[in-house]
Amino acid sequence: MSFDLKSFGIGLVAGAAVMLVICVGLLLAAAWTINKHKLARLGPAPVFCPVVGDEAVTQALKPIRQKFNVPAMAAVVVTGDSIKFVGAVGVRKRGTEVPVSLNDFWHLGSDAKAMTSTLIARLVERGQLKWDSTLAEIFPDLAPQMNPEFQKVTLLQLLSHRASLPANLDLASYSGDDVQSLRLRAVREYLAKKPETKPGSTYAYSNLGYIIAGAIVEKVTGQLWETAITDEVFKPLQMNSAGFGGTGTPGQVDQPWPHTSDGQPTAANGPDLDNAPVMGPAGRVHCSIQDWARFIQDQLRGARGEPALLKPESYQKLQTPPFGGDYALGWTVVQRGWGGGTVLNHGGDNTMNFANVWVAPKKNFAILVCLNQSGDTAFQASDEAVGAMIKLLQSQPK
Repeated sequence: MSFDLKSFGIGLVAGAAVMLVICVGLLLAAAWTINKHKLARLGPAPVFCPVVGDEAVTQALKPIRQKFNVPAMAAVVVTGDSIKFVGAVGVRKRGTEVPVSLNDFWHLGSDAKAMTSTLIARLVERGQLKWDSTLAEIFPDLAPQMNPEFQKVTLLQLLSHRASLPANLDLASYSGDDVQSLRLRAVREYLAKKPETKPGSTYAYSNLGYIIAGAIVEKVTGQLWETAITDEVFKPLQMNSAGFGGTGTPGQVDQPWPHTSDGQPTAANGPDLDNAPVMGPAGRVHCSIQDWARFIQDQLRGARGEPALLKPESYQKLQTPPFGGDYALGWTVVQRGWGGGTVLNHGGDNTMNFANVWVAPKKNFAILVCLNQSGDTAFQASDEAVGAMIKLLQSQPK
């Protein structure tokens, strides 16, 4: 699926919009035409709106939450070395008065792809992989069974969605917790098939590609992707709240409760309410918005050539489209005047939560927005929130 979500110069662009979908069967295109009807079914926008954090942020977010009738949203504005503003408004679950907090965990969806690419960059710097390593070289035991076209696919093509892979796995056939075996099975089964197009020729967004990237991590490190990314990315960046799967204790409103694109709370919550565990490298990370900001700050510092987790040349690789177009390695790269030129963007949506991030290296700031609702309404709310945070920044004394 490919959608153009441009708005007033802030919104997601076509290359980023497909990142919002990481579950087969989400029919957002149809849903977008009936947003007004959905909002009407939800009833009047909530009057009760608890707030926490910087007043400038919460005062900007309150009318946006009211306009789009979403349960809760949080936003943070950072520079490379500090949090400028942070705040959250709303309730963890529609129909309750349990407020969100600044310590709550938010699901990041496909925004985890930049994290998987960063992990792989660590392995490249260590000499365990090369950007031009081919799938046949990485999986020599499976190479004879691979389609000859897939044998030549490089790591760089895989992470930039140029491998000509399907968008998704048949998730119903890949359920279970033995994720390492399931990811290796995906390598074995899907790379034996004929590519949909000639690998390297076209951009085609693929969650499957990032699942295979996870299998590559597991092949070269001997660790689960979940363990490797924790050790190599989360711990060095002190992202202490980072975890995997849905948020909250089942049946308890102790974290933001997931809501579908029509604004209704899901019947259940908890770690298992997410895409299948095999999807981890493509988008099953959750954390506090401040811990997500730690990762984004590192990307911002790296883009500016400042000391960071990786070498400067690694950030250049991660943040530059390698084969033209606008998609790099977990980032869409576009031009925006408010960002001083080149900016980075990505969105994430696991069909129950939404996360949106913009990074402006030349202006040394980034804006992150999270909601506990999915779909186009959540996107529009996040987009307006990004615009409000830009105005807030621009209003600050020089």
